[in-house]
Amino acid sequence: MSLSKPKVLIIIANLGTPDAPTAPAVRAFLKQFLSDQRVIEIPKILWAIILNAFVLPFRPKRVAEAYAQVWSNDSPMREILFKQVQQLQKKLSVFNTDFDLTIVPAMTYGRPGIDRVLDEAESQLYDHIILFPLFPQYSATSTAPLYDAVAKWLLKQRNIPGLSFIRDYYQHPLYIQALANSVRDYQQQHGQAEKLLMSFHGIPQPYADKGDPYADRCRVTAQKVAQALQLSDDQWAISFQSRFGKQEWVKPYTDQLLQSWAEQGVASVQILSPAFSADCLETLEELAIQNAELFLKAGGKDYAYIPALNDRDDHIDLLGLLLQTQLEALKSQLQA
Repeated sequence: MSLSKPKVLIIIANLGTPDAPTAPAVRAFLKQFLSDQRVIEIPKILWAIILNAFVLPFRPKRVAEAYAQVWSNDSPMREILFKQVQQLQKKLSVFNTDFDLTIVPAMTYGRPGIDRVLDEAESQLYDHIILFPLFPQYSATSTAPLYDAVAKWLLKQRNIPGLSFIRDYYQHPLYIQALANSVRDYQQQHGQAEKLLMSFHGIPQPYADKGDPYADRCRVTAQKVAQALQLSDDQWAISFQSRFGKQEWVKPYTDQLLQSWAEQGVASVQILSPAFSADCLETLEELAIQNAELFLKAGGKDYAYIPALNDRDDHIDLLGLLLQTQLEALKSQLQA
């Protein structure tokens, strides 16, 4: 009698995006996103007042206008996530004939929502679930909400499957290599700028003070990429973007550093954001448009954004290797 193959579900997850570049869709997305206590640690009742009285009535219109500048048939992040999943399904299915393998996309906020993905998994009776958050540097503000979703789902389960998590990969050699390759590929076509700026999504400084390792992981990533590119200290820098609210965030701030460089006579800058596994509003609008305008207005001459790794072959190879390592470990467990 032949035994059925173990059923394995791999969830490839990113942060999230609105359903459309409209104020109502952005409002719904922001309400879900900014209501998460992992993201905003202000006391819940106080923050509910601020969110509903001052943020949601005004911010969605501005954000929707920004989304409209980068939207195509769908949100860039969602389009790229679907491509990544498709390529990983093709790559991993070839080498894993011992498993009945399914790979699905998920978002912490918006669609396809992680809660619904997990609920749909319940009826499939998977033997094992692998959760892979596409955040190269772990943070309690990004990775942890996905863990929270799994934890809440587990409370409702009687037949709990095996679980694996890929926490992050901020200094994996293939990740550093892929980032360095993306810079080299861009510079082969466009030349090298005076400065290379690696801009990471920021977090509030109090979060880092309480033990969130994100900023330190970002610094390690940036240092290793600079080393791979053989850059001297005056050829590159690290910064943090996307501040929200009035509290202090991890420094230096991307916009302030760019303005300072321009005022000091730096003529050309190339910028990339290693924290993002897929291009999105924060890269295509904030970095590529807003910050370009800021740098040029302050006196800079040439500014260019280097795209995220997205579905580059070397990026998919890295993601595939991280997942394959998990599957090999699972295979060893089942054979023990």
